[in-house]
Amino acid sequence: MSTSTKRIRKAVFPVAGFGTRFLPATKAQPKEMLPVVDKPLIQYAVEEAYAAGIRDMIFVTGRNKRAIEDHYDTAYELESQLEASNKLELLKIAQSVMPDDMTCSYVRQPRMLGLGHAVLCAEHLVGDEPFAVLLADDLMVGPEDGEPVLAQMTRAFARLGGSLLAVQEVPLDQVKRYGIVAGDMIEEGMVKVSRMVEKPKPEDAPSRLGVAGRYILTPGVFNEIRNQPKGAGGEIQLTDGIASLMKKEPVYAYSYQGVRYDCGSKEGFLQASVELALAHPEVGAQFRAYLKTLEL
Repeated sequence: MSTSTKRIRKAVFPVAGFGTRFLPATKAQPKEMLPVVDKPLIQYAVEEAYAAGIRDMIFVTGRNKRAIEDHYDTAYELESQLEASNKLELLKIAQSVMPDDMTCSYVRQPRMLGLGHAVLCAEHLVGDEPFAVLLADDLMVGPEDGEPVLAQMTRAFARLGGSLLAVQEVPLDQVKRYGIVAGDMIEEGMVKVSRMVEKPKPEDAPSRLGVAGRYILTPGVFNEIRNQPKGAGGEIQLTDGIASLMKKEPVYAYSYQGVRYDCGSKEGFLQASVELALAHPEVGAQFRAYLKTLEL
């Protein structure tokens, strides 16, 4: 497929990390399988990609990640039991995890060498076309009655044709946790990036626009990642690859509409659990009533 295509068909999910911030919960299960209300983190990200029209899901996994593959496989015993028990609504939920028109591919990241390296591991599956990258740690919820975040981004990419980074304004004391971008605003909510720094000190940050866990990248990024030296933390950083790509083609920062929960932190995970529980059609009303009984 030509690199000029503006339709995003494939999404890459880097899920090889150890999830050490959630030990002991992640000692024997992937952090991406931790549930927020009744769905694991990875499912929220995959559903967001699916809602954006993407059907080819690529998971960059590591050891002890088999639960993700099992989640996106047919559970014959479970489905047979639910059908035999006439629990048809639950059967429908179990089968909906893997829609018939969705495909899943898996590739191992043999060593933890950084996000850039994880994305590079998927190159042979992505091929010569633009693609999305979703970090399941960042649970993104689009605005009520609005588009999911990645759908907003695919629409913008179709118009602009350049790599696109989801960004949000972050407090100055938190810039050291993000890739920070700066540049010229070309329209409301869209910046053409001219500078990008990975996890800068507050005094060195070029702005407060922090990159969130959603990207649409052109295939040229693979060559940049492959030829770059190790960056912050001795890892192959995706931010560095994008910064290098920026010298050859335009890269844009998109201020998305919606809410991001940093589920890589315990605080963010708990915030997502509470707020999504309150919005849940089955348990929301009862949970809200329960919270009102607490002395906080």
